[in-house]
Formats: sequence, structure tokens, C-alpha cells
Amino acid sequence: MKTRDHGASGAIVVISGPSGSGKSTIVSRLKALPGVFYSVSVTSRPPRPGELDGRDYRFVSRGEFETMISAGAFAEHAEVVGNLYGTPKEPLLAALAMGQKAIVDLDVQGAMQIKESFPAATLVFIEPPGMDVLQERLRRRGTESADSLKKRLALAAREMTYAPRYDYRIVNGDLEQAVAEVKGIITKDMRDSNGKEI
Repeated sequence: MKTRDHGASGAIVVISGPSGSGKSTIVSRLKALPGVFYSVSVTSRPPRPGELDGRDYRFVSRGEFETMISAGAFAEHAEVVGNLYGTPKEPLLAALAMGQKAIVDLDVQGAMQIKESFPAATLVFIEPPGMDVLQERLRRRGTESADSLKKRLALAAREMTYAPRYDYRIVNGDLEQAVAEVKGIITKDMRDSNGKEI
């Protein structure tokens, strides 16, 4: 069943891309824009070095996550590489009701779920310049075991097949340019308190 879009001026912008595409870096540069609400996802995976609970993700146990699913707490949720991820529903609906642009950082499964529930959502796919670049970025990250790296690369290849279903596709070969392009999409039709375009 579709959830009706809430908030006449609020809008959802979903940003997806394979691990290593630079999606998280781009989102981190844009989530503090005025008039923007950043949806902090919930995950059952442990924090990576430097990640903070409540800022990067809300980290919970698998049992807690499953309890939240049962309670209908998520606008979408999915399992990715053995870990659960979900978007809390209430903060998202509150942001839309306030007329904010809600940025949601999601994998392709979650993006398709959001599009089903919120047909007016804008989907943005961040692509690496090539799979060889993606592999090198993941290796440099140093957080993946050989087995995990193999799984992430296979997942990335599957995720890339969803790119044509997105409203915008941005190749992240130059970070500053990619950030500017995504900012243009997010801030489209947004104005500050003085009526100037953001």
C-alpha cells in the first residue's frame, strides 16, 4: 500500500551509490544545508572507525532492529552484506510536514521502497568513473576483509544495474563537481528567509 506524500512543500531526495562511490562523502558535505533534513539511518552493523552513533548512523543490535521492524518504525529497510539498514519513519514524515528537503542516503533496495511509498521522491545515483576505480577506493579504505571486498564488488555490480531507474546519474570522478551537481538537485526551488535561491 502506498503512503501518501506528506507536506505540500517538503520533498525527499534519495542518494544511492555503491560502496566506494563517494556517496557518503558527498552527503556529508550537503546535509548541513539550510532547509535540509538529513535522515540518520539505523543499522545493525558495528560502527567503523570515526563513526558516531546518532551522527553517521543509529547503531543497534540485530534484535533491536527486528523489534523496530515489527513495530512498523521504518519507511524502508533492507539487509545488505549481512547487516540490516533502515530509515526511521517518524522523523522523515515530520521533516516533510515542516516543508524541508529530506536527504536520505540509501542502497538501491531502500531507494525503490521509498519511491513506491513516496512517488514524488527524487532519486540520485552516484557512480564511480569505473569498477577499477571503485575497487581501488575500497582497498584504500582498509576496512574490508578480502571476502568482504569481494562481496562488496559483486554487490556494486548489481547495484549499477539499477542506475537507469534513477532520476539523475552523477559520475563522481571529481568530488567538487559531483558535490555541486547534487547540491543543485537538492536546492532546486529552495530559497532562504530573504527569498534568495540557496
